[in-house]
Parts: sequence; C-alpha cells; structure tokens
Amino acid sequence: MELQVALEKRRAYRSLAPVTITNNDIEQLAKAAQLAPSCFNKQPWRFIFIRDESVLKELHSALSKGNEWIHKASMMIAVFSKKEFDCTLSDREYYLFDTGMASAILMLKATELGLVAHPIAGYNQKKAKEILGIPEDLKLITFINVGKLSDCLDESLNERQIEEEKQRPKRDELSEFIYYDKYS
Repeated sequence: MELQVALEKRRAYRSLAPVTITNNDIEQLAKAAQLAPSCFNKQPWRFIFIRDESVLKELHSALSKGNEWIHKASMMIAVFSKKEFDCTLSDREYYLFDTGMASAILMLKATELGLVAHPIAGYNQKKAKEILGIPEDLKLITFINVGKLSDCLDESLNERQIEEEKQRPKRDELSEFIYYDKYS
C-alpha cells in the first residue's frame, strides 16, 4: 500500500469485529515502530501487545465510560515510556514526541495490514498500569485498540460517534495550522 493511500485510509473507527492477530502481525507492527526516528536514536518507546482475553477483560475495567466499544477489540497495545529513556535538551523533553512518532508509524502499518488501530486517552492510568505490571515511574501514554472494521455499527456508540463512523470528522483547514516564515 502506498503511503498516501494508508494516510487516507487510516481512521479511528470504533465499530470493530474480531480478527485473529498473529505473532507475525505483532512483529510487523513492532518492526515498523522500530524504524521511527528518535533523538540521538534513543528509541524511548515501549509497547505491550495484549491479546489474552482474560487480560483484555481486566483492562476493560480501567476504561472510561464511553469506551465500551473497545470490548470488541482483538488487541490492545499499551504505549509507555519515561523521560529518562530519551533526550532532554534544555527544557525540551523528547520522549513523548518520539514515542508518538513510533505509534503513528505502527498505526499506519496496521492500516496497511487491513486493521483498524484506534488510540485513546480514556482510561485510568494507575489501574491499567497495575493490571499490566508497568512500573510506577513509567508513563502510560495511550492504548491503541486494534481490530477489524465491522460491517455493523457498534450498539454502544453515541450519536456523535455514529456520525464519525459514517464520515471522517472534519479536518482543520491548512490555513488554521500552518504558517510561512514566521508565526502570524
């Protein structure tokens, strides 16, 4: 799949259907993330690929209300890091930026593999870290929920989420976020 096609096809769908995710699939996702750029090649990202149904069910208890659609995800990926894994130059901490780039590349690879990869912010970090055994000094940045796009809308979705399933949410105009030569 061409990069532009993957960029246009990638969507944060919530209506998921079960799909078998193999060790080979996980390795392909990890190898894609491995190629991401990072400050001085420090590669601060860490991922836990969760497929075990009992662990997934336990993680569901850490999700915020409105994320019930994740119960149909075939895999959740915990994305975590810490400041000390990466560069800090003056007051600039790069670990979140670099981990974000690796996560974006992983999500594009998932799209290429015919999967939906939807990152979320709605979870209880402390509870999720306890379930997964992530040490307290590491920051759980996001979960990327992975499945196959369902032919049917998930019954747990609210009206806004249903509209977002049917049509890509509006993107900001370029003029709203780009500047030439200086901020103005």
